[in-house]
Amino acid sequence: LYSTKMALKVLGIAGPKKAAKAAATVGKSPRFYPADDVKRPLPSRKSKKNAAKVRSSISAGTVLILLAGRFRGKRVVCLKALESGLLLVSGPYKINGVPLRRVHQAYVIATTTTVDVSAIDVSAIDDAYFARAASSGEEGEDEFFANDAAKPAVVSETRKADQKKVDAALLKAVEAVPMLKQYLNAKFSLSKGDKPHKMVF
Repeated sequence: LYSTKMALKVLGIAGPKKAAKAAATVGKSPRFYPADDVKRPLPSRKSKKNAAKVRSSISAGTVLILLAGRFRGKRVVCLKALESGLLLVSGPYKINGVPLRRVHQAYVIATTTTVDVSAIDVSAIDDAYFARAASSGEEGEDEFFANDAAKPAVVSETRKADQKKVDAALLKAVEAVPMLKQYLNAKFSLSKGDKPHKMVF
């Protein structure tokens, strides 16, 4: 034991107690390090989310062309920009079947066509409005393999009432502009030889 201590002293290796004391001393680095790696949480950007700046070509009332998702190719009306940076749009649903939904500005083309949406009240619709309801219970293994068919999405009565309210005011604004109803109902597509980078929307 004595020879071991002398050997550590000669080699300049301190024990755990001395290492802890040295660590507490300001300006000195500890000579003892744990054998196992200490896991440190990785830096996350989740707490530093800043809403993206909306393009200058997009404002409330701008007609947009959707480029992704199940409604790609459809024309919609932008109602407002949400706090998350996403855009609140509607078809209206009665014209082209696009309901109230959020879209990212990177997946839309802004057109020069605009609609007066100043009379439409969408102040109650925010990002929390589109939050999914928590599932009532977890499925067991037997239920998981037994139900192969996907469950249909259930639209709440509140969502249906809000859709009718927004569409009623939006349809009045659309019908006030000649040929705008037919324009929103037409689907956007490209043919062979079309040059979208030279098109003016």
